[in-house]
Amino acid sequence: MAKITSVEEYLEAHPEWSSQLEKLRNLLNTFPLKETIKWGAPVYTYKGKNLIGLAGFKNHYALWFFQGSLLQENTQLLHNAQEGKTQTLRQIRFNSQSEPDLKLLGPYIQEMVEILDRGIIPPKATIKKLIIIPEFLEIFRSQQDLEGLFTSLPVGKQREYISYISEAKRAETKKSRLEKIIPLIREGKGLNDKYRKD
Repeated sequence: MAKITSVEEYLEAHPEWSSQLEKLRNLLNTFPLKETIKWGAPVYTYKGKNLIGLAGFKNHYALWFFQGSLLQENTQLLHNAQEGKTQTLRQIRFNSQSEPDLKLLGPYIQEMVEILDRGIIPPKATIKKLIIIPEFLEIFRSQQDLEGLFTSLPVGKQREYISYISEAKRAETKKSRLEKIIPLIREGKGLNDKYRKD
């Protein structure tokens, strides 16, 4: 799929939701937001901060509120897409049976703008202690220099590697994943660095 560079291209790439996404776009453009494309999808910024995103998926489309956990008055439609993982991001989902009620959605956007105007920021997330899994401990015993290389990586990158191995169900999969990541750790790279922009 070609790189999306405009909202028009994004709508064309999601024909099943294009009319609904266009309605949401028109609503967002009635507020003092700047329309842009980030991560291949429409994002609306305010005072340089990511405020709201639009997204189309296979079975639904959604409005994303980057700091949605700060909303106090307009909360009944909000969902945390990944409980336990997502700290502040909230979404409102729609499907083929639900048409967005623009009068109902406007106050969500207005409150989000007011929150940024008041300078309210989300509380810092509590950082969970990093638990080194047995597969890593075993490799560190056999390749002693690897432990130092691994622990010198930023904690976020260490977590990515630990999750990548932990999520594998079969021993063979864990083994092949470990073989894949050892050279990356030696190079000081994170698992997902190739997807990140410099």
